[in-house]
Amino acid sequence: MAKEEVMEFEGLVTEILPDARYRVQLDTGHSIVAYTAGKMKKHRIKTLAGDRVTVEMSPYDLEKGRLIFRHREQHAGPRPAGSSARPQFRRR
Repeated sequence: MAKEEVMEFEGLVTEILPDARYRVQLDTGHSIVAYTAGKMKKHRIKTLAGDRVTVEMSPYDLEKGRLIFRHREQHAGPRPAGSSARPQFRRR
């Protein structure tokens, strides 16, 4: 399968299944089973139920897909200037 033959859809993760698979409700209304792409595994990007994702699918099998991107939450506002994800430590 060539890279040009894939289709991308956006959807919502509705259920986490065994064996690192997810049930995704696409914006088109279809429900598919998707697995995590290798780059998401490599960078340890966790996906939970309720996350918005982008799914890559082959036109030959419209029941399965691959999660290629997890979207950031829309309702989270910008962080204050002094805060960061990791606590800051002083050097001695």
